[in-house]
Amino acid sequence: MAPPKHRSRQKLTINHLAEQGKQQQQHREKKGYFPFSLIPRPGSMNSKYLICLSMAMNACLLAILLYDENYHPIVIPRSLWWKGKSLVNNNIRMTGQEKGEANTTCAVNDPRHNIAVATAGSHATCSGHGYYVNNSPSVPALSGGFCKCHACFTDHNCSTLVSDCVLNVDHGDPTMFESFWIKNGQKSTTVIMGWQRMSYFSDVGNVCWFLEPELAKEIRSLHSLVGNAVTKGRHIVVGTGSTQLFQAALYALSPPGRSTPTNVISATPYYSSYPVVTDYLKSEIYRWGGDAWTYRQTSDEDYYIELVTSPNNPDGFTREAVVNGSGPVIYDLAYYWPHYTPITAPTDQDLMLFTVSKSTGHAGSRIGWAIVKDLEVAKKMTKYIELNTIGVSKDSQLRATQILHTVSSSYADENTFDRQGDSSIEKEHRFFHHGSTLMSERWNSLRDVVNLNRLFTLPVFEPRFCNFFGRYTTPRPAFAWLKCEGKEDEDCEKLLKSNGIITRSGRHFGAPQTYVRLSIIDRNQTFNLLLDRLSTIH
Repeated sequence: MAPPKHRSRQKLTINHLAEQGKQQQQHREKKGYFPFSLIPRPGSMNSKYLICLSMAMNACLLAILLYDENYHPIVIPRSLWWKGKSLVNNNIRMTGQEKGEANTTCAVNDPRHNIAVATAGSHATCSGHGYYVNNSPSVPALSGGFCKCHACFTDHNCSTLVSDCVLNVDHGDPTMFESFWIKNGQKSTTVIMGWQRMSYFSDVGNVCWFLEPELAKEIRSLHSLVGNAVTKGRHIVVGTGSTQLFQAALYALSPPGRSTPTNVISATPYYSSYPVVTDYLKSEIYRWGGDAWTYRQTSDEDYYIELVTSPNNPDGFTREAVVNGSGPVIYDLAYYWPHYTPITAPTDQDLMLFTVSKSTGHAGSRIGWAIVKDLEVAKKMTKYIELNTIGVSKDSQLRATQILHTVSSSYADENTFDRQGDSSIEKEHRFFHHGSTLMSERWNSLRDVVNLNRLFTLPVFEPRFCNFFGRYTTPRPAFAWLKCEGKEDEDCEKLLKSNGIITRSGRHFGAPQTYVRLSIIDRNQTFNLLLDRLSTIH
């Protein structure tokens, strides 16, 4: 069917669509497709036809009634309705193996499905040690691209291990969860149209005006499901990762007009980025004040802000504020999720920070959120982010929304899963079950190697009752706080580096150099190489 000469953009009318539908039906009949008709062909009556027919007609109706986010009719180029690129034809297609065959199926050509299949295929193409980079991303077929290999692997298909490569477990890159999201790719994939979310503004009636309402809803839903934080009556502020929120919180909590900066403190071993981030801009309103264990508030004029990471990074233990004073406390709860630690009660603090980086593994999306009790603090945090980045990426927010929804919806029906179970269904399709199983396996393997080597020790954790799983579980931190038990002043970082392992020294956490932090949330290949190298150190 030849395309019309005139292809200018125009609003589609019902009459126009009806005429186009008639022509497309004739075209599809010639091509052997079952037509969009209320009456199936003689001899092919089947309930599957009726189901597929219903889906096809619904798709046609949705295509006719397309509106944008402001409820204005979408102007669709006529060219999309020719050249086989119709919104209807590109999403719903009815196929049959042979003419008149009863076992006809309905194929839904969902872009998210195509992307998920292509991603899984690319993973296999690169031997499981890399991912395929397609030079034509819009084309699902794997052609014209190349494999980008993970650390310590090379060759055209990433099948060759570089035996003498340097293994970097210094950073906490949560790529361990890639396998889960590959298996659940179709459910979690986000497709964003070119005209969507172009404005700076999301919800001007909200304190945090750049927070997407759908994301706020999913955040509250997930915390309600897990039971790890109180959100009722609280304000949610979204940020570009929890690091930006941490800076916004310091700005909001530091009183202006003081002659001396506010002291920012945290108990050792503290998160290594706290001192660096606090002092990076050399602010006049706050400064790094050191170890909270040794801090003494001499008077109410001696103002401070205490940082509490719980479970703690780097050692994995549950923490509380240690200074018995009047200063505000920021609770960094990035790891208070059931795959890392037992959920014993909902945390109810004035200011709590969370992030998708560690909760679901999507560090690259750079989305974090703060749950804030005080309205004025929430306003000041929002103002800081407004001045710093004029809001937060809507694309990242939409992706985070879909990710959190995928996690929550897998637990939606209490009758379809066992919270205490560890069946293959729970492991593959329930994110927290999958993560808990994987982290338990990794910690067991790491302890076995350390116990046999006897040159190192690891923290020992006591089991506690986890409300989410309904049973006792043992903490499984994202990092291993490893101690070298050789010389009294052993430089553990230097020792491991000489064996091809890059770590982060205890000095960065306010602790002795006999300690190092190891990330154990990298890909399986990296973790297995880590075990191999630790086992050979004597």
